[in-house]
Amino acid sequence: MTTKTKHTRSAVWGLAAAGLSALGFAAPATAGGHGIDLTDKTVEFIIPFSESGGSAKWANFYAPLLSEALPGNPTVVVKYMPGAGSTKGANWFQEQSYNDGTLIFGSSGSTQFPYLLGDPRVKYEYNDWNVVLASGTGGVSYLPPDLAAKMDGMDATPLQDTDFIWGSQGATRLDLVANLAWEMLGLSVEPVFGIKGRGDGRLMFERGEANIDYQTSPAFLKAVAPLVEEGLAVPMMAWGTLDGEGNIIRDPTFPDMPTFKEVCEATPACEPSGDKWEAWKAFFIAGFPAQKMVFLPNGASNDAIVTYDAAFKAIHARPDFAELSAARLGIYPQMTGAEAQNTLKLGTQVAPAAKSFVQNWLSERYGVSLK
Repeated sequence: MTTKTKHTRSAVWGLAAAGLSALGFAAPATAGGHGIDLTDKTVEFIIPFSESGGSAKWANFYAPLLSEALPGNPTVVVKYMPGAGSTKGANWFQEQSYNDGTLIFGSSGSTQFPYLLGDPRVKYEYNDWNVVLASGTGGVSYLPPDLAAKMDGMDATPLQDTDFIWGSQGATRLDLVANLAWEMLGLSVEPVFGIKGRGDGRLMFERGEANIDYQTSPAFLKAVAPLVEEGLAVPMMAWGTLDGEGNIIRDPTFPDMPTFKEVCEATPACEPSGDKWEAWKAFFIAGFPAQKMVFLPNGASNDAIVTYDAAFKAIHARPDFAELSAARLGIYPQMTGAEAQNTLKLGTQVAPAAKSFVQNWLSERYGVSLK
């Protein structure tokens, strides 16, 4: 399968981008501010993961572009604060108050899921923060070549007698999308919980300590695609993306990879309908179309919000942005303003039935009690 991307924008993200307004979420206006000057300032871009994962790749893509686009051309430094699957850094950010616009925070689906599920370790509140960018993404599950060769086309049944091990950030993190998907395929996958970022899971795979893994698109493009080219890894499936009607279709960044839905349909043990499927799809939507977001802290002035909003808009208006982002992030929407506000709602709420199903599943499968 190819990992090459087409350097074009795709309309298939209609639900996650322009079509989000159909969900009825209102966004506060940020127009009318005068902006802030960041001359001779250093902006700290806090990432609550290790420096080897997809969030790090995303932040380091944006940091130099943001430095160019912000008034005064401040230095933008990415700082890592890993721990508890991102909860440590998010809890720290919750305690910060706006000062001068030199602190921003990058969250991920692994930050959103504990919030959605009522994890008692969560002390942060998304409604206190000020979103200025929302980035969609995808994800790819991959295998060692010898195990990939056992698959019967898209049918994963021949893998059901394999004992899989992989490195996971935690049962309530974004990794639950992968854990639930593999379980639905009838695979026996034992997670080793506690890694500080998805990049650490990839390193376990590279060292032969894990024999299955997944990465979000930025990390896959940067760190796993070379392994594929060297014949050391083979994509199993991409999670997919959404069309304008909310149907799962092929990820435009990886058009030659089957989606999880396709693999599920081809595997007799898996059923792409019913409560389990609906729960998986709900958390996939919450975790990937709204996968990464940039926030200013509680109390941010309208001037600061306007400044960052304008800077990200200027970045996206660059004539080379589509090509740069496709190569580094994949082909996904990068949203500001009202679209970012709506995407925040998409990423921080799921239907009660899906939440209840996943809470029960986490308790039964991993002994994690969140009720």
